Amino acid sequence: MSALPDKLTRRRLCVEDYHRMGDAGIFHPKERVELIEGEIITMAPIGSQHSSFTNRLTRAFVTRLGEQAIVQIQNPVVLSNDSESEPDIAILKPRHDFYRHKLPKASDVLLIIEVADTSIDYDADIKIPLYARNNIPEVWIFDIHCQQLVTHTKRTQNGYQQIQTPADYSQIKLSFIEDLCIDLSFLREST
Repeated sequence: MSALPDKLTRRRLCVEDYHRMGDAGIFHPKERVELIEGEIITMAPIGSQHSSFTNRLTRAFVTRLGEQAIVQIQNPVVLSNDSESEPDIAILKPRHDFYRHKLPKASDVLLIIEVADTSIDYDADIKIPLYARNNIPEVWIFDIHCQQLVTHTKRTQNGYQQIQTPADYSQIKLSFIEDLCIDLSFLREST
């Protein structure tokens, strides 16, 4: 068997190809995948802790935001021609059709939240820079095991200038709505 060449040519997928693959039934209905920079990434199954945290965050945001935004849970966001992620929570600009006719794009996103159980390295090293490159204004990661929230704001091309770990979870400021805070103190009480 001959050795593979030093440089392999890869064929990266675009979002349109990815959707055609889904329509053709290439992915198992319960398979969790996302398209990241032209490559299909298999996501870990969602466990009960992850699900519980996501549900609690969802309730808090829906209750606090009401009609001011759409709270989307584990659904696709088209970031670019070659990336379609499925963040745990995406806070979207309100639209009367709730994005019925077209998936939300990066320009529709106000905030993305990733709940990290087994995916902290992937979220921090791959997804955060991807979100920054695609103009997502704010990203939060909640690390279940450390019970730590890390907020990323003030986007640059490759990351975020302001990265904070709030000490007080009872008054987390939402940058996309002036003078609006959300109480997430339950996150520290949930384990």
